[in-house]
Amino acid sequence: MTPIKSIKAREILDSRGNPTIEVTIHTSSAIGIAAVPSGASTGTHEALELRDGGNRYHGLGVQKAIKNVQTIIAPKLKGINCQDQKKIDQLMIKLDNTENKSKLGANAILGVSLACARAAANDKKIPLYKYINTYFKTINKNTKMRLPLGFFNVINGGKHADNKLSIQEFMIVPKLNTFKENLRAASEIYHFLKKELKRLGNSTNVGDEGGFAPSKLESTAQALSILTKTIEQAGYKGKVNLALDCAASEFYQENSYLIDGKKITKEKLVNYYLKLIQDFPIISIEDPFQEDDFESFAELTKRTKIQIVADDLTVTNPQRINVAINNKSGTCLLLKLNQIGTLTEALEAAALAYKNGWKVMVSHRSGETEDTFIADLAVGIGCGMIKSGAPCRTERTCKYNQLLRIEEEI
Repeated sequence: MTPIKSIKAREILDSRGNPTIEVTIHTSSAIGIAAVPSGASTGTHEALELRDGGNRYHGLGVQKAIKNVQTIIAPKLKGINCQDQKKIDQLMIKLDNTENKSKLGANAILGVSLACARAAANDKKIPLYKYINTYFKTINKNTKMRLPLGFFNVINGGKHADNKLSIQEFMIVPKLNTFKENLRAASEIYHFLKKELKRLGNSTNVGDEGGFAPSKLESTAQALSILTKTIEQAGYKGKVNLALDCAASEFYQENSYLIDGKKITKEKLVNYYLKLIQDFPIISIEDPFQEDDFESFAELTKRTKIQIVADDLTVTNPQRINVAINNKSGTCLLLKLNQIGTLTEALEAAALAYKNGWKVMVSHRSGETEDTFIADLAVGIGCGMIKSGAPCRTERTCKYNQLLRIEEEI
């Protein structure tokens, strides 16, 4: 047993320059540090990210969350074995005692939960991914560790960029033999893409997740055509697929969807996606409809064989995941730690998806930190898929670089 000696929280900046919370936990023999990310296109059903309001940091300060860590959570956790992850997470859930963690803040609770996991792994002198795998096996037996495929967001639209593209993320998915080879392919394609966009007169400024935010692209098909061309130019034709994160809640207006400058119904949007799937090597579409439209998710799932990913629809919440599973509204769960607020609950959500034949993809947030936790998480739960943005910007590449290290070990 290695009891927690102290818990300290601090305010740091995320990749958008906004405050977020970082937590440090000390035991007699180890330290665990974790930082919490923040989303831009967030589902309304996510656990609450506690912010201060007022003028400081435009209302986005996290001093209330820090105070909750140090005056409410820390006194209750001191002396508890840092390796008892379930007990720690359940105690914090009970302390908060709200459905969406609105009392203490999901950001406060998650920072402590992840820092505890790191302290425990360091205390046991094992890599974090092995610690996560061992804990996950208590929830989902026979889980094997494996390196994930990277879903690299190379063109940004929607809320992640100031341009005319409605779709939020255009991703490339290399399918070579190793993660190292896939990362190289992504990087090479990314730089070919930059040249092609420049040639077409586009700005090559990047969006929140490191993907380019081209000003002159006006349609989804146009962006996908350029990606297909640059994949071929880079020498990876037939070796790289495409994926979309639509974040459709963001372009849903008054019972219709505004895409490519046109308003269309949900029925027409189904056919719109089916045409894209027919014309381009798309293997995965995330959040194709607004966050409460289980019916349309189910319709698209029924009419295509590609992966349909639920994010805003399910928000890593077991209740909503069950509804989606029962309605056949997708085939893959997007796993975001800060949507639910503790490591234990996230792992339970992943286990629920696996149990019902769904896949799982681990995801970053648009407001990220240098914390590499999700890289170890993806390997530890053996999900086989991760998205952490473009092969650009340190808060994105640090996750990919961590996967390179892990690949050398396993």
